[in-house]
Amino acid sequence: MKLQQKHVRLTAISLLTLIIIIGALFVPFRTALVFYKENSNSIIAYLPLKEGGNFQIVWKHSIHLTDVVEKYQILPDHSMKQYEIIYEHFGIGMPSNAENGEEFVYEDGKYHIKNLNNIFPSFVLRNGKTVSNHRLRWGRNGQSEIQFNDYFRPGGFYKLKVDNLSLWQLMKGVKIHE
Repeated sequence: MKLQQKHVRLTAISLLTLIIIIGALFVPFRTALVFYKENSNSIIAYLPLKEGGNFQIVWKHSIHLTDVVEKYQILPDHSMKQYEIIYEHFGIGMPSNAENGEEFVYEDGKYHIKNLNNIFPSFVLRNGKTVSNHRLRWGRNGQSEIQFNDYFRPGGFYKLKVDNLSLWQLMKGVKIHE
């Protein structure tokens, strides 16, 4: 009888251990800015960020060849709020003034539109092909930065979304780091 109880106990412990391992692999737990290949669920890269965290996308304007900085904040529902845009020249694709509730400022030789409230659950971003100098910044005041070309092919497009990732998903994607 004791041998049968030990066998049942060992089976129960083994089953519980297996359930815990499977749960640890597949239960989403880590919030990240995720780059998906085109409009698929295939994770290309991810940047671990927390709710309330900020990131910036910096891209080179193809005509003026100057940087345009878009600033975003991660909201509690995992949407992304664009709260500021910074650029040096007016022209094609660039706003010429602020909308209602926004603030248009000229500081340090650059135009700033502040207090934007553009909310995106996700958005598609194309890595520059002809003028390929897109960058991703994060951290305090955007001090950490990577070049898109270090992670993404020039001309490729990617869906950006804030998601909770499982350990399995983290192992499949490439972690963006300094």
